[in-house]
Amino acid sequence: MITAPTKIQVEKTGQFIGHGGAIFTLEPASRAPLFYSGSSDNLVVEWNLEEQHQNKVVAKIPAKALALKYVPDRNILLVGQSVGGIHVIDLNKNEEIKLLQLHRESVYDIQYLSEQESFWVAAGDGTVSIWSINDFSLITALKLCDKKIRSIHFNNVLKEAAIGCGDGTIRIFDFETFEEKKILKGHLDDFSVNAACYHPNGKYLLSGSRDAYLNVWDIENDYALIRHIPAHKYAIYSVVFSPDKKFFATGSRDKTIKIWDAENFEMLLRIDKMQHEGHSHSVNKLLWIDFNNYLVSTGDDKAIMVWKMTNDIST
Repeated sequence: MITAPTKIQVEKTGQFIGHGGAIFTLEPASRAPLFYSGSSDNLVVEWNLEEQHQNKVVAKIPAKALALKYVPDRNILLVGQSVGGIHVIDLNKNEEIKLLQLHRESVYDIQYLSEQESFWVAAGDGTVSIWSINDFSLITALKLCDKKIRSIHFNNVLKEAAIGCGDGTIRIFDFETFEEKKILKGHLDDFSVNAACYHPNGKYLLSGSRDAYLNVWDIENDYALIRHIPAHKYAIYSVVFSPDKKFFATGSRDKTIKIWDAENFEMLLRIDKMQHEGHSHSVNKLLWIDFNNYLVSTGDDKAIMVWKMTNDIST
């Protein structure tokens, strides 16, 4: 039996306008139709995919909102901003309950590790800080390089953290001991690794860089670099997998979104301004959500776009 190539189609089903500046980040909310966005207008906004409208402004902070992480078992939202602060928003009280101020440069990513009751913060000062979710105390801070740290992702089976660094490396840490286990080099030196993302099958790590390449690392073969794909024309900022784990998407400074086969890493679809009324500026963040299998995208054009994917696999 010969399997025909997967065919995938996309339909733009909605667009949210409301932010007054570039949008940097997207994050799921407490229930599937809702999600958050953070922008250079200093606002964090909740949106409703079901009713296609803005629900409410969740927070107004004194600097650009660059990173968001929703912590479901506490119902809090962590907001990382452009002068290093981390705002803790209690969504039950609808108020800020804490401001953590260790970093003095931008916070680019925040990831929650429930089994360790901690969250990890990637900052522009080349440091990853690790905090208790219980009392918001600092557990430790790891100085990794002199460049920006842009991305953190966890592999809960291997108990590892993959950290994308501004010097072009990915550093693999044991997230229990904080021991550095490996440094991966495969992107151009000093070209920031903006997105590091473990494959849902546990076999691979994907990384996207300012060098516009998508790298695939074989975890079971000591993180050997097995694919070095010229995926975009300019920097890759976001890599996300579909809820069914069959596809993944990349977003880039080249204004495009690309959809890929998660099994063979072949590109299936290019979403752009001309063909799909896509983004007119850099695509900064993607969120592939369970609700209707929507892919949500955003970027420097101040717009949030909603895409519906359909695929036809013939045999």
